[in-house]
Amino acid sequence: MVSVFKHLALRVAGTLVLALVGVGALAQTALPDAPIRLIVPFSPGTGIDLIARTVGPRLAERLGRPVVVENRVGASGNIGTEAVVRAAPNGSTLLVSVNTLVMNRSLYPNLSFDPVHDLTPVALTSWGQLILVTNPKTGYKTVTDLIAAARRKPGQINYGSPGVGTPHHLSMELFKAMTGVFLTHIPYRGTGPALTDLLSGQIDAMFLPIHVALPFVKAGKLVALGIGSDKRHPLLPDVPTLAEAHAGNVNVAMWYGIFAPRGMAPDLVARLNHEIGDIVATPQVRSAFEVQGMDPASGTPQEFQRLVEKDSVRWAQLIKSQHITAE
Repeated sequence: MVSVFKHLALRVAGTLVLALVGVGALAQTALPDAPIRLIVPFSPGTGIDLIARTVGPRLAERLGRPVVVENRVGASGNIGTEAVVRAAPNGSTLLVSVNTLVMNRSLYPNLSFDPVHDLTPVALTSWGQLILVTNPKTGYKTVTDLIAAARRKPGQINYGSPGVGTPHHLSMELFKAMTGVFLTHIPYRGTGPALTDLLSGQIDAMFLPIHVALPFVKAGKLVALGIGSDKRHPLLPDVPTLAEAHAGNVNVAMWYGIFAPRGMAPDLVARLNHEIGDIVATPQVRSAFEVQGMDPASGTPQEFQRLVEKDSVRWAQLIKSQHITAE
């Protein structure tokens, strides 16, 4: 009789184990068979586009399915972002974006979606640095020179940006708020036209990505006054941070990352985070990013979520205090 009960007990235990294995298998959310779309909400050739086209093919290899980069431009990135917000949260549509995402939340209060709450942060990929530069004709050699001149003639010094609400624009607004000076904003349609006028002396100053400014700084066509980061950059080790240059806490480093529609299964988010993190850590990808002035980075989805939320609050406060609007 004992052996009979023992046999029954073993059968029951075995059934429970099989059931638990089945539950574990069901918990692993499968990706759809369709190609994965990486939506880039800005034009080809941007830093975001570079990330998508560098990570995309490697992600395809790891996941065993095609990954297609799709540029959906317009409305300061809002068109491409909304396309992802409205997509199914099954891993077939992802957004590659930059911290413009959280800026737009306050700049466009009438959006039909919330670019922070309606997206799921999947993976941080990199950081990009902005440096404050000026045309040599201005005679400004340091940040102190620029601040002093702006105080002597408020509003007479102008600065350019690729457009209202861009990181370049809001970085200068933060600089103005920290230093108590007033410079006149000249918005352009893109970095290229603004850079052209900066080099010709039509505008006085501007924040530029380090890889864009670097060749002109090396050639003496632009003067680098300070970097908007918490530390100096190896590409320009002699350029002080804006905090070191006594301009206050003007840390305007740009984060880049990948997002999914809200509601994606946590295990699928974790899998994509793991794959993207491994991709970003490879020497080939690190090199591709660094050549463009981006510092590879990674972290958990939860850490990325906290970064996004914290940055959203910070830029919302600046936009409100400086009365900035894009509509």
